[in-house]
Formats: sequence, structure tokens, C-alpha cells
Amino acid sequence: MIKKILVSTTFFVLFGYGCCLRIVNGAPQFEVPVIPFFEPANTPGETVTTLQIILLLTILSLAPSILVMLTSFTRVIIVLSFTRNGLGVQQVPPNQVLIGLALFMTIFIMAPVWTDINSQALQPYLNQEIDTTEALSRAEIPLRDFMFKQTREKDLALFLHYADTDHQIESLNDVPTHVLIPAFIISELKTAFQMGFVIFVPFLIIDIIVSSTLMSMGMLMLPPVMISLPFKILLFILVDGWNIVVRSLLAGFN
Repeated sequence: MIKKILVSTTFFVLFGYGCCLRIVNGAPQFEVPVIPFFEPANTPGETVTTLQIILLLTILSLAPSILVMLTSFTRVIIVLSFTRNGLGVQQVPPNQVLIGLALFMTIFIMAPVWTDINSQALQPYLNQEIDTTEALSRAEIPLRDFMFKQTREKDLALFLHYADTDHQIESLNDVPTHVLIPAFIISELKTAFQMGFVIFVPFLIIDIIVSSTLMSMGMLMLPPVMISLPFKILLFILVDGWNIVVRSLLAGFN
């Protein structure tokens, strides 16, 4: 019985192998396409063009980080997050709403800077009046002016102290951009946390009052957050909280 099974299995294997060979031999032959390769750069001009393309792609990949760190977005989103946490509602408004509001506020706040960059750098570059290097230099000026206005001297002095600068810093124009950017970021973080503290204080007072009242009434098992949340929302509505927060943010940048 075992011999019959082995013989049958061997027969079917050999038969299948023969069929596969016939199919392969009878199949039409196709030429493998040749993958074209770019010719290497032979002149310095071609090399510079390639490097410029790589630099442009790198800048585009870092565009979200540039939008977040070199504009007003950092302060706005942190203050809005503090406001939501102060109210005690973790998911209202949702993150998409806060990020959308922060983005549109950033566009509104940075509009004068974008206008200057467009008129001084982008349009002359598109009209082929200046080259790429000159366009980047001109675009850097309005953005640096904006960051200087929001940067504290203490934060700027911190990075200047640890930066290996070869030239003497006599004016703001002598401050390197790689020194200005981190100083601007930590200044924005400090300002945002200061505003967040001021926003938190009224809500904290409500929590303390509600907790003390519940303890004096002997309601120790009742969560204070459940009672204080409606009062905090009511207070926020009565004082028009979103208007106050947005107005404070806009006034801080003006």
C-alpha cells in the first residue's frame, strides 16, 4: 500500500514538473527594459543646480517645522491648550478645532510678514530680477524682524554666550539666524506659559471654593470636578472667554 502511494506521488510530481517545463518553454520571451540613469554632472553649473534642487526638497520637507517654530503658532496653540485644560474638559474643543484655530490665527498674525516677503523677495524672484541667494536673503529680513520683536534680551544673550561667533555683535543685524531661532522659541514658550498661568487662576479658585463647600457639607464622596465644571463653563461664557483669550494673543503680538 505504501509503495503504491509513493509511486503515485512520484508520478504526479514528475508529471507536474514536465507540464511546467512545457509552459515555460512555450511562453513568449520579453526583453527586460533597460532602466535609464541620469548622466553625472560634468560642469560646476550642473552640480550647483542639483544641490539647489536637493536644498529645496529639504526645505519643503521641513516646512511644517518651520511653520510651527518660526511663527506665532507655538504661543497660540499652547495658550489654547491651557484654556481647555483649565476648563477641565479634555476633548472639548477637540484637537482638530484647536489646531485649525491656531493655524488661521497664525496666518492672520503673520500676514504683514508674508506681505513683506512676497513684495521684497518672492515677486522679484519670480520676475527673474534677483537670484535664489538674494531672494532668500531678502525673505529672511522680515522674519528676523518679527522674531526680534518677540525675543527677550535674556534669552538672546544666553545663546550668544554659548555660540562660537567669529565677529563682534554690535547690532541686531550681526546676530546669526541660528542663534536667533532658539532664543525666539524659548521666549515664546515662556510667554505662553505666563498667559496659561493667568488663565488657570480663575478656574483654580472655582475648584478650591467648590471643594471647600463640599467638604463643609460632608459630601466627601461627590467628585468636586463634577460640580465645578458647570460653574467654570458658565463663568467662561459670561466673560466671553474666547474673545478675551484671542484678544490677548493678538495684543501680545502687536
